[in-house]
Amino acid sequence: MSEPVAPSAVPMTSPIAPPRKVSELVVEHLTDLVERGVWPVGSRIPAEPELVAQLGVGRNTVREAVRALEHAGILEPRRGDGTYVRAASGLDAAIGRRARTSDALQVLEVRSVLERGAARVAAGRHDAGALAGLRAALAAQEAAAREGGEDEFRAADIAFHAELVRSAGNGLLAELYDGIDHVLVRTLATDAHGRHHRDVPGHREVVDAVAAGDPDAAESAVEATMAAVRAHLVAQATATTTEVDA
Repeated sequence: MSEPVAPSAVPMTSPIAPPRKVSELVVEHLTDLVERGVWPVGSRIPAEPELVAQLGVGRNTVREAVRALEHAGILEPRRGDGTYVRAASGLDAAIGRRARTSDALQVLEVRSVLERGAARVAAGRHDAGALAGLRAALAAQEAAAREGGEDEFRAADIAFHAELVRSAGNGLLAELYDGIDHVLVRTLATDAHGRHHRDVPGHREVVDAVAAGDPDAAESAVEATMAAVRAHLVAQATATTTEVDA
């Protein structure tokens, strides 16, 4: 006759997790749309009735999910104009909140560290696809400088720098950079940015250095660009101070 099994030896079942709220599932779904770029930063998301129809959930569920993403800094309500995507992820939003409380020169310094490091890594990778993307971004920037308006050039310039960081092949680095760069870009007036930046050295040089596999040259080229941006920010701050004192 077999001996009885002690209670402590009886296998225990895993605790049963309570069912998740539908609003939590909707938050995950909407976040995924933002992170995958289906809803890019700056775009307006569908109106509440449209989301209700698309997702097949109640109005209150949609409202709760959207508010959660607003509190996270990913979405931004604009009175009378709908809700817009403010950040590409929760990390982007958190970095953006912190960077907005910092001086523009401090933001530029962090951006410079990230971009110089990315250029060095990109130059050492010898990734043909990344280099092709970087060359395409440079060509678009140069075309916008010759023929485009200020907004078009500004967008192409931002895209070039973002592509340079992406060429390092590190998604986390790219996300950190985006959160900081969005803040810095907002500190530069569109017309001032265009006039200042069209002749900034270093962009073609950094692409050539990445193509040549020369990390030192790539970093030096980025530093030339950052030094020019730094000088512009200082001049802009000085001009503002002078106007206030006048």
